Amino acid sequence: MITFWFAILVLAWVLYFVLEGFDFGVGVLAPFLGRDEHERGAAIRTIGPFWDGNEVWLVAAIGVTFAAFPAWYAVLLSALYLPMVAILLLLAVRGVALEFRGKHDSPAWRRRCDWLLAGSSAGVVLLWGAQLGVFVHGLALNADGAVIGSGLGRSLAPLVTPAAGLGALAALLGTVLLGATFLALRTTGPVRRRAVSLARNGGNLGTVGLLLAGVATGSRITLVAAVVCFVAGMLARRGREGSAFTAVAVGVAGAVVTVFTAHGSVVLRSTLDPLWSLTRAEAAATPSALQLITIAGVIVLPGVLAYQAWSYWVFRRRVASERIAS
Repeated sequence: MITFWFAILVLAWVLYFVLEGFDFGVGVLAPFLGRDEHERGAAIRTIGPFWDGNEVWLVAAIGVTFAAFPAWYAVLLSALYLPMVAILLLLAVRGVALEFRGKHDSPAWRRRCDWLLAGSSAGVVLLWGAQLGVFVHGLALNADGAVIGSGLGRSLAPLVTPAAGLGALAALLGTVLLGATFLALRTTGPVRRRAVSLARNGGNLGTVGLLLAGVATGSRITLVAAVVCFVAGMLARRGREGSAFTAVAVGVAGAVVTVFTAHGSVVLRSTLDPLWSLTRAEAAATPSALQLITIAGVIVLPGVLAYQAWSYWVFRRRVASERIAS
């Protein structure tokens, strides 16, 4: 049961980072790829039917962590409460920018909403990337499983490590590539052309940067990510937007799985002493609790997956970014 629920947890995080990844990418890129209000609106409309539904996977991931691995949940939320609160506030700003953008016809109003959307999306991505870096690097856990330190330093110190910085930059690169390939796949006209160009050039620049980082750090994950960037850029250059988006999505999914399985059965590494690390068995709920939530999971999860697949099928057509005479 522990292995089953850990797999469900990783699946929820993978779906969140992939699906919300292109949402955040579109939010970041819309003010830059759209040269006027019509083009920016076309870019944002590509995620209109999906963004709030994709957030369900964040709720699912946090809920599964709380129910199936309460000790892990307690350590993470107590140690990283400030960045978590910042993420929630930025998600609220993003939601307001998306929902209120169409409430006023003023171009200045919509422009401000577009920049709020871009800033909040970038902030969420950078914070999540930094925290994924923390998951790999670990926290200063003592023998009792508690994080040492107090005050602001306890919550902010883990975010100023090289691992957190590399995670933030990698997350931003992955998000930009996801957003560019998604816009190339889901739009027509000038936005599509600029998105294809960005995916091609971004893939090339990302390949060079990740290769240098991989050689400097000896990280195989970074080298594999460089290959994914190269493949995505090559596919975008050939006009195969769907394959390019799939390549980036698979790369993001693989990175998330690697982060959560980097230390085997250890879910949170102690930087003070490996013996003080938190394992899946230690973090898991009781067998009876796991059996109880399994009943709900088997009923709810397939329905959510089926509904989301249906919604993506219904809204599968491209959005025109060029002006069409009526």
